[in-house]
Amino acid sequence: MRLLKEDEEFRYAVAGLIGFEDLRLGQARLEESMARFAEAQARLGERQARLEERQSRLEEAMARLAEAQARLEERQSRLEEGQARLEMRQARLEEGQLRLEERQTRLEEAMAKLAEAQARTEMALQGLMKQVGRLSDTVGFGLEDIARVVIPGWLYRHEGINVEELQRKFIQVDGEEVEVNLYGEGSRNGERIVVIGETKAKIYKREVEDFIKHAEKVEKIITHAKVYKLMFGYLIHPTAEAEAKKKEITLIASYMR
Repeated sequence: MRLLKEDEEFRYAVAGLIGFEDLRLGQARLEESMARFAEAQARLGERQARLEERQSRLEEAMARLAEAQARLEERQSRLEEGQARLEMRQARLEEGQLRLEERQTRLEEAMAKLAEAQARTEMALQGLMKQVGRLSDTVGFGLEDIARVVIPGWLYRHEGINVEELQRKFIQVDGEEVEVNLYGEGSRNGERIVVIGETKAKIYKREVEDFIKHAEKVEKIITHAKVYKLMFGYLIHPTAEAEAKKKEITLIASYMR
């Protein structure tokens, strides 16, 4: 202490020594701090490397996301185009449906008119059928009159059947009244003959078939004589001739003698 007070050089030496020690301690602390700084810097570098790697992956993900978004936008664009086409098609379809409904309305109106016209036609046809029926009855009776005159002579000349007259007759068969246009009883070579016939203006296959059903009913109750079946008319169709031949029915035209 005395030296520090009395000796200036000693005092400077001690001060320098103290300063050097402080400097040495400061340098140690600085080196320690630098070591910690280097270590922290190393950790920061590692962290920065990881961050850069993460950023790289993020950039790649962003790139893929941008690509996906581009594809999505493209797909959306195509969807919008498709939707526009669909809306246009729907508009055309609605327009077509409207035309179809208009056409259906016109068709329904036409059908209503047609039904009305058909009803009028049916009424007119019914009236015409009644007139034709009355005319047919008139012609039928006229044809029967001709048949009553022509047939007896024709039967005698061509079949050797002698029958005095032919008349319209109603016969009861199993509780049913059957009408016969031409009915007559006669003989051939001593054999009794019953003539049953039908008069039709035009004789086709169908008329022959109808007469067969009619004649079969009458034949069931005629057991005392042989039945001779014939049809008389103005016109005889070839189809009627073939059917009549199979069923042993004689067809006589008004012009035959």
